[in-house]
Amino acid sequence: MAATLLSLAHWSTWAVCAVIKLPQLAAVLRAGSARGVSVGSLLLELAGFLVFLRYQIYYDYPLQTYLEYPIIIAQDVILLLFILRFSGNMKRALFYAVTFWGGWYMLTLRKWIIDLAMNFCTFISAASKLAQLRCLWQTKDSGQVSALTWSMSAYTCASKLRAT
Repeated sequence: MAATLLSLAHWSTWAVCAVIKLPQLAAVLRAGSARGVSVGSLLLELAGFLVFLRYQIYYDYPLQTYLEYPIIIAQDVILLLFILRFSGNMKRALFYAVTFWGGWYMLTLRKWIIDLAMNFCTFISAASKLAQLRCLWQTKDSGQVSALTWSMSAYTCASKLRAT
């Protein structure tokens, strides 16, 4: 019974991660605006996901332990591009791409760098959520922030905690 529940949590987490950013993307596209969505929050989230993915690949973990991360990263990149487009900052896209590519490479220059970066992943993730909450507090408007995306994110976090 426990193994079945664990498997269900595992597969449902993958399924949710496959579509986790779609409600957020739909909200931004529908409104033609990224009002209320924090670019800083998204950049921090993307950085944390990239560090985690790079760590998993560097230490040759099984693909099924991190398969959802490339999918979420792709969705985050698409969301970032839409946010930059609607806010009129598309010129920054190249800067962010070069920065993340350089960071991806630099993470594995030395073993201690990737290990240290991985130790900061929880803080990066928390900072991402705090940056979004700060944006909501300052604007006093949830704008295009998707409650469904946040709910799915909470579910995947809870299911991973329970599964470990």
